[in-house]
Amino acid sequence: MNFDNIKVNLQYFLPKHILTRTVGLLAGAKLGKVTTFAIEQFAKFYDVNLEEMEGDISNYQTFNDFFARPLKYNARPIDSEANSLIFPSDGKISQFGQLKNNFQLQAKGHYFTTEALLADEKDAKYFENGSFMTVYLSPQDYHRVHIPFAGKLIKMTHVPGELFSVNPLYVRNIPELYSRNERVICIFETSIGKMAVIFVGATIVRSISTAWAGTVAPAKSCELTATDYTKQKFEYDKGEEIGRFFMGSTVICLFEKDIVTFANSLEPEQKVKFGEKMAQSNTVNTAKSATRKPKK
Repeated sequence: MNFDNIKVNLQYFLPKHILTRTVGLLAGAKLGKVTTFAIEQFAKFYDVNLEEMEGDISNYQTFNDFFARPLKYNARPIDSEANSLIFPSDGKISQFGQLKNNFQLQAKGHYFTTEALLADEKDAKYFENGSFMTVYLSPQDYHRVHIPFAGKLIKMTHVPGELFSVNPLYVRNIPELYSRNERVICIFETSIGKMAVIFVGATIVRSISTAWAGTVAPAKSCELTATDYTKQKFEYDKGEEIGRFFMGSTVICLFEKDIVTFANSLEPEQKVKFGEKMAQSNTVNTAKSATRKPKK
């Protein structure tokens, strides 16, 4: 058994929830110079680009504050083409393409169903034979998430679950990882059809926060929670911030059948940045694009 196999097998036995809660307490602690020193070492180890962030390391009182750091104004120009969809975050493309009926590619040889991912058969029907994009956020990346295309929030679902690491090694080796992990599913109505943006939790991801509900995960309840937002007016322009991770994880976007075409230049493992063009709408869009600064 090689070392990679040992690491994968350990994921099944590690007390991931306890470990995540413990690290979360430390990440949220205000330890003054100790916190500043730890952030400096973290930034050096992961080669974090400090030139593009707002403020100085000393301005961040906790690790969590640093993980969710804002960027300088216009550090990520938003593609201005009216019919374009943008990447929701910085990161690396894991997989993307067409859904095969209800099946989504996780990694070579591994598939999972959109019904399992969304934890709702009706919601999964929206995206049958549609398109998907999966972006992995590493520890060095900007950790805020933005809407790829203008839309209105109609539903949010929090699904408690496992906290397997979403490092590419584990994605390649743990079956149905994304549909087993804790996640926050946000479904939007757009001028071109339904769109889902899914925040996938992972080991050491302290929490997931959204712009409309604040901290959603972890939740006190271990039950699945779905909230209907159709009667509320949570509308977002393309590029507007909709949530953030405290530590790296994964974002999955789903689109209805035939409504988008991904850029020809894209390929798995490619580094991408929030605001860059991800796809082209196949229908005419009259919604405006956002150029606003990420929220603090």
